Amino acid sequence: MQRLSNYFYAKSSFLVFLISLALFVIFMILVLPSEAEKSANITGTGPSPDTSFYYTRSELYQMAEDFGLEGRLYYLDSRISFDIIWPLVYTLFLINAISWILDKTIMEGSRMRLLNLAPLAAILLDFLENISNMVVMFRYPTPTDILASLAGIITSLKWIFVGGSFVILVLGVLLWIGVKINLIKT
Repeated sequence: MQRLSNYFYAKSSFLVFLISLALFVIFMILVLPSEAEKSANITGTGPSPDTSFYYTRSELYQMAEDFGLEGRLYYLDSRISFDIIWPLVYTLFLINAISWILDKTIMEGSRMRLLNLAPLAAILLDFLENISNMVVMFRYPTPTDILASLAGIITSLKWIFVGGSFVILVLGVLLWIGVKINLIKT
C-alpha cells in the first residue's frame, strides 16, 4: 500500500492536476448531462442503481422491470462503455488532486499520506457495483438473489468512498490554506 501511495505522490504535479481537473470538468459539463438525458429517454426517469445511495434486492428487481428489455440492454451497454470511462476520469482527478495537495501539507512518513488511496477503493467498488448490476439486469427476470442483495451495499460503500475522497480533498485544501496563512503571518 505504501509503495502505491508513494508512486501517486511521485507522479502528482500541478500540470497533471490541471489536466485531470480539465478532464473532470469537461466530463461533468459535456458528457454526464448528455448521458443522463440519453439514459432517462431509454430507461425512464425512475430510480437507477447508479444514482441511488442504497437499494434493496426487490428495489433492484423493480428497476430492472421498469427499465424493460430495451432499457436493460441500454444499461448493460452503458456499463461497458460510459461507466468504465467515468470512474477512471474521477479517480485520476481525485488521486492526483489528493496526492498533490497532501504532499504539500502532510509530512513524509505520516500514515495520513495513505489517504491518497481512498479513490482506489471508490473505483473498485464502482466496478464491482457495475458488474453486480449488469449480471442482475442480464439475467432478469431470472433471480440473482445473492448479487442483487449485495449490489445495494456495494453501491452505498462506493458513495461513501467517493464522497470521502472529496472530503479528504477539501480538508487537504483547507489544511494547505492554513499552512499558507501561517507562513504569511511569520
